[in-house]
Amino acid sequence: MDFGLVLQTDPPSSRVVELARRAEAYGFTHVWVYDSPALWQEPFVILGRILAETKRICVGPMVTNPGTRDWTVLASTFATLNEMHGPRTLCGIGRGDSALRYIGCRPRSLKEMTEAMRVVKRLVAGHSVQYNDQEIRLPWVKPGWDLPMWGAGYGPKALESIGRNADGFILQLADPQILEWTLAAVRAGAAAAHRPQDSLAVCVAAPAYVGEDIDHQRSQLRWFGGMVGNHVADIVKRYGEQSAEVPQALTDYVKGRGEYDYAHHGRAGNPSAEFVPDEIVDRFCVLGAVDEHIAKLRALKALGVRQFAVYLMHDAQDDTLEAYGRHVVKALR
Repeated sequence: MDFGLVLQTDPPSSRVVELARRAEAYGFTHVWVYDSPALWQEPFVILGRILAETKRICVGPMVTNPGTRDWTVLASTFATLNEMHGPRTLCGIGRGDSALRYIGCRPRSLKEMTEAMRVVKRLVAGHSVQYNDQEIRLPWVKPGWDLPMWGAGYGPKALESIGRNADGFILQLADPQILEWTLAAVRAGAAAAHRPQDSLAVCVAAPAYVGEDIDHQRSQLRWFGGMVGNHVADIVKRYGEQSAEVPQALTDYVKGRGEYDYAHHGRAGNPSAEFVPDEIVDRFCVLGAVDEHIAKLRALKALGVRQFAVYLMHDAQDDTLEAYGRHVVKALR
């Protein structure tokens, strides 16, 4: 199993770069960053600095979307980073949540997400594409660069589309039961497109907090259930509360959800996440002592997870990162 680190680009940016350097020293293979430029600092500027100060680690957004930037800008950004630092970038992409909703826009369609994946990937590889009724290419790009496209989603149609079109699948929660359901849908999409069942890499991304005080850990990580709840609420709106297409293990908990304030998005103490019960925190996140982390990650690995990406948004960032580097990463390798 590989390990990634997911970071908010809060100032000072030097702290984000420092955590990335330490992650590489601890054996992590990936660093991902939030991509909501109106809420946090511009991620791609910081990713360039991380690449400059590391040697092997791969970087990318978790996740970008088809609406914040023009697709040619996305492709040129990734290709520029590859030219400067070698092909160490990858792209996590979804329909858009905080990046778009915070500025008064709606998430984009699955069709747009899928087409953006294709256009950006081909441009980074040096190919020409039809875009806005014109044939374009990035003339300075070295042909042959590959940009892995990792799709993030929860709903049946999103999962099926990811299986058909993406190089990797990102599930932003660490619940084995929900993982099994989502992987079945992703693999059905891959089969429908005549792709091998194991053609997609699988990444589970969730907060991890190493320690003994479970009640405190829950209070620090409850925000994550609120963040996931934004996407789950969209699924309930589309499919209904009792849909046979979506497991109640995913949807039941959002019944008590109220208005969501993106000003507190992804932060411990988010008041918009007070509706999230302890059970959801325990299921969606990874809590407890080192041995409990290792046990849960082994269960996820057995289901096909190739990478676990640690959301590190709580009051014990240094201790948790060190515990993973000294114990968890080594145990899962």
